[in-house]
Amino acid sequence: MKKRNVTGKSIVAAVFGVFLVGIGVAFNNCAGFGNDPIGIVYDGIRSIGGMDQVRLGMASNLVNLSLLALLFFVGRRYINVGTFVYLLPYGFCVDAGNFLYRALVHSESFGVRIAFSAAGCMLLCLGVAIYITVDIGVDPFTGVVLVLRDVLKKEYQYVKIGFDIAMIVLGTVLGGKLGLVTVITALVVGPGIQFFSGILRKYWWKTEYETE
Repeated sequence: MKKRNVTGKSIVAAVFGVFLVGIGVAFNNCAGFGNDPIGIVYDGIRSIGGMDQVRLGMASNLVNLSLLALLFFVGRRYINVGTFVYLLPYGFCVDAGNFLYRALVHSESFGVRIAFSAAGCMLLCLGVAIYITVDIGVDPFTGVVLVLRDVLKKEYQYVKIGFDIAMIVLGTVLGGKLGLVTVITALVVGPGIQFFSGILRKYWWKTEYETE
């Protein structure tokens, strides 16, 4: 398999993946059953910053820019094109998800909220799968996990589990919504991403990027 290069098509695909992630994070937040381990940090920053729920995108930008600054000093090698492809549109995508939720939801019934939480989790998994399958770089959170892996000299999967737990604790302390979705995403997002990545590599990635 040839080395994958950054192309216009791969950037567009990555941005689409980021868009789905942002929509998923917003749906989970708006539905009120808790946030994923990263979204709960965004929600916590939003809470302590006195921002209303529709400013979640701004809070996510603040967090990601702070992590980018940290990476600049302790893990500059992990900053690349993909980092900026993820970071630049992310806040807008979350804001778009908030707008879309409010445009689509006319009843805050339990069933409707459950449906949008399920959709949020699925979009989150699919979006991350698209982004990592395109393989043009890492987002700021993943960059931090990779730095911790290097420092601790442990396997990535174990560092990621510990990192997610720490983010859940931090986000909860800051005032982020902890709930059923937090637990579900912690358990199913990994397998979900792996499932969608497998499909993408089989039916899209191989066709578009692999040659004999």
